[in-house]
Parts: sequence; structure tokens; C-alpha cells
Amino acid sequence: MNVNQLPNELRQPCEVWTRVMGYHRPVSAFNPGKQSEHRERLPFREQASVRG
Repeated sequence: MNVNQLPNELRQPCEVWTRVMGYHRPVSAFNPGKQSEHRERLPFREQASVRG
């Protein structure tokens, strides 16, 4: 076990919120299909522009 990791019995669940249609909602409130879609999302990372 990693020195910085708590045993499972001491861990607490974390509620994940996301922005949907301009407002924030907990992912746990989504229907099963929307939860599945949320798990498949990939983070977007924009590259810095090059000025030329």
C-alpha cells in the first residue's frame, strides 16, 4: 500500500458535479444513459497558438 493512500474503510465517496446546458448538476442525478455518456467523455486540451 502507498504511504499516501488511506485504507478503503477510511475513505469517503466524492460527489462529482459537471456543467450541463449552462448549469451545474451532480453526475449521480443523471439517468443511467447520461452517466454512461459522462464516463466516456475525454478532457479537451487546446494547444497554444503560434503567432507568425
